[in-house]
Amino acid sequence: MTDVAVLLPGTGSDDVFIRSVFTAPAAAAGVTLVAPKPVPGPDLGLRHLLSLDAAYEAHGPVLAGGISFGAHLAAEWACAHPSRCAGLLLAMPAWHGAPGDCPAAVAARYSAAAVRRDGLSSALAFGPDVPPWLAAELSRAWRRHGPGLVDSLLAAADRPAPTLAQLATLSIPVGIAAVQDDPLHPSPVAAQWAAAIPDAVVRSLSFADFSADRSALGHAAFAAWQASRTGRASPQSPTPRTPPS
Repeated sequence: MTDVAVLLPGTGSDDVFIRSVFTAPAAAAGVTLVAPKPVPGPDLGLRHLLSLDAAYEAHGPVLAGGISFGAHLAAEWACAHPSRCAGLLLAMPAWHGAPGDCPAAVAARYSAAAVRRDGLSSALAFGPDVPPWLAAELSRAWRRHGPGLVDSLLAAADRPAPTLAQLATLSIPVGIAAVQDDPLHPSPVAAQWAAAIPDAVVRSLSFADFSADRSALGHAAFAAWQASRTGRASPQSPTPRTPPS
């Protein structure tokens, strides 16, 4: 088993948030967490893929994964380089194939337009429907992106995720974490990814659980990945799919 996991952030997010989600679950699994710092701008996705290449060069096959856009990129990398990826930890995938008008892509384009039109401070004046912890997290991460924020948001919003046919080629343990009531990352998308990927397992949690403890998302992803590993190692066991949360 690999002892290194390289986990990538979602749209407009960063390595700080990745560590808040995955540090404790990785430690509990005996895995060293690598959280590359995003390089904001139009090449955001490419830079993240290069960080996965660098981790493979340094450590051999690694666990890859991330949240939302980061999960998409990790799966894209695994599909392109199957011998480099020992498994996937995928939290909150937002679409498969072309993004089109998927909610997370629409939200990222809207945010980019608001920052460009009104400035960052105005765009960060979120309404009451955004929980205080999430508003604070976005404010911190978006400011940290600096002048590359708009291009970063658009790069994520316009990049296709792997298609279901591409996901079906994966032959590694895959754990998927879904937040049941998150409108930007609909849980049916996670279910579609799991149905396409052989032996993938989904674990779900509520947005309230995620809000109370960010690491709950990471624990769900690791638990699903470990269940996928166990199922693959036991040929007499039925293929695991979506166990109860």
